[in-house]
Amino acid sequence: MKELVIKKCQKCGASVIVLEDCKCENCGIKCCGEVMQQERANTVDASIEKHKPQIEVVGAYIVVTVPHVMDEDHFIEWVSLEGEKVSARKYQTLGQEVKAVFPYIKGSTVYAYCNKHGLWSTDVE
Repeated sequence: MKELVIKKCQKCGASVIVLEDCKCENCGIKCCGEVMQQERANTVDASIEKHKPQIEVVGAYIVVTVPHVMDEDHFIEWVSLEGEKVSARKYQTLGQEVKAVFPYIKGSTVYAYCNKHGLWSTDVE
């Protein structure tokens, strides 16, 4: 399965989704004059705010929810499904429940991105 790669600038906080990364040595996507760092997905939710995507299989679909606050300064930006032949993303709205519906694809991964705590994932079994 293709992994979702997100790189973030350590100075300004800008982030990019990488479709194809450079294979050269000593190279990389830069921002603010520095190489952006790859974010690693967290899979264990041990904080008060919940970040890990929850999945419910409903027929040929999965309903993804994240029990997280959606305040102006702390929120889930988007939820995505990444599989071998699919990449789908749903951007979320402040003040509303975090929810997305995607096709059920066994072996894919669902991601959620928190503006403060980064990337979180759950595998689809």
